[in-house]
Amino acid sequence: MTNAQPHDEHRWLQQLLGDWTCTSECSAASEPPPSTGTEHVRALGALWVVCEGSASMPDGSSGHMLMTLGYDQAQGAFVGSWAGSMMACMFFYRGTLDAARQTLTLETEGPNCTGGGGTSRYRDVIALAGPDERTLTSLALQPDGSWTQLMQVRYQRVRT
Repeated sequence: MTNAQPHDEHRWLQQLLGDWTCTSECSAASEPPPSTGTEHVRALGALWVVCEGSASMPDGSSGHMLMTLGYDQAQGAFVGSWAGSMMACMFFYRGTLDAARQTLTLETEGPNCTGGGGTSRYRDVIALAGPDERTLTSLALQPDGSWTQLMQVRYQRVRT
């Protein structure tokens, strides 16, 4: 197997590199106040980024998250995964970048978070708001075909 060469999509992901602080808010009215955390994003060669985060959880504990993102030239799609210490499942992503090259939309499927059993489709949207700001918005597909926001995380780059 030969070494793959980075494309524009791989270079887009490099914008995420660095240290970030974050604040997350759940959309449900019964959810706790915003939580805070940090994320360190590092390169895995020129083709992948690894996002390692931690944040306060509603019960006062600390949750840890790991996201990998890359671009699969053969599939013509962004691919990746997400796992968190608070869940016993791993999510696998397939996504696209918008024409303005500001928003990466990642589609996945996982356990139904409403407790009804089965699986649901989810969408995580990474939107760049500038070189030092971005958001991650998580949405769930509803039975009527609409998408409902579950949470949003706002990231601010840490400048040293």
